[in-house]
Amino acid sequence: MTTPAEVLKSVLIVEDEQSIRDVLVELFEVEGNAVTSADLLPEALERLRAQRFDLVVTDLRLGGKRDGGLQVMAVAGMLSPDAMVLVLTAYPDDSNRQASFRLGALHFLEKPVDLATIAQHAASVGVRSAFAQTNRT
Repeated sequence: MTTPAEVLKSVLIVEDEQSIRDVLVELFEVEGNAVTSADLLPEALERLRAQRFDLVVTDLRLGGKRDGGLQVMAVAGMLSPDAMVLVLTAYPDDSNRQASFRLGALHFLEKPVDLATIAQHAASVGVRSAFAQTNRT
């Protein structure tokens, strides 16, 4: 249970493949986190307008839109400027990588991505995960 003194970390998962989205949500649905998810760009933009996030994990291509994740990154950069942005992609070409970094992504990860790697990056900004929970005594 979260105590009032404990700061909640907000996490946004943007992924159009439900099985991947579900696993990522489960990874971050732990004590101390408030997790929100979206499957397509319009829903992701609505979530970004509604609140600030500490961590944004987004797929690069959303619902067939080649630049969907780039749009998520651009809006996150304006509305949640302190958020760590992690990009997941099955299309790791240099132009996507460069565009992602220009838009503020800190990590560009090729699918399939090891969940421990995602958890490690999240932990660097204080966002807990199921991995961190299992290592606690």
